[in-house]
Amino acid sequence: MNIKKNVFIATVATAGMAFAGTAAAQDMYKSGMGGLYAGLNYTFMDVDFDGIASADVGTLSGKVGVMANEFLGIEARAGFGVDDDRIAGTKVELDSFFGGYATINMVNESPVTPYAVLGFTRVEASLGSVSDDDSDLSYGAGLNFKFAQNLSGNVEYMRYYDDSDITIDGIGLGVQVNF
Repeated sequence: MNIKKNVFIATVATAGMAFAGTAAAQDMYKSGMGGLYAGLNYTFMDVDFDGIASADVGTLSGKVGVMANEFLGIEARAGFGVDDDRIAGTKVELDSFFGGYATINMVNESPVTPYAVLGFTRVEASLGSVSDDDSDLSYGAGLNFKFAQNLSGNVEYMRYYDDSDITIDGIGLGVQVNF
């Protein structure tokens, strides 16, 4: 009988600590962000060829991440081109991209959370029959808008790639689910 009583007390105590930890974690992220998250974005990309010519392409991407604390998030993103463009009759495609990023979030009491993004992106693109892939430092800024307890939308600007000949920038619109 004593063992059953101790098991019952231990179970209640463990459940109580887990519940208290969950409540404290949810309270930590006032603007609704926190824990694990996943999302989808459509990005309007501009591929600039050294200021001589430019192409507008569209990409669809997914992301998964975790909030390390209330200010720092770590995430991975991957995407592919869904809308190509032409320059002087030559097809321009952003075939795919993927990368790892850190987000610095300005947590506040409102449903809007500004953030900055810093990381690396690997881009695969083609101009006509010539294709290439390369990596570069990426950075940007955005806003998350909380719609419901675990659902938010975002808008962001990113500089995905920049070398002496090609610059790839994007403005993305997305949705994010927090777990």
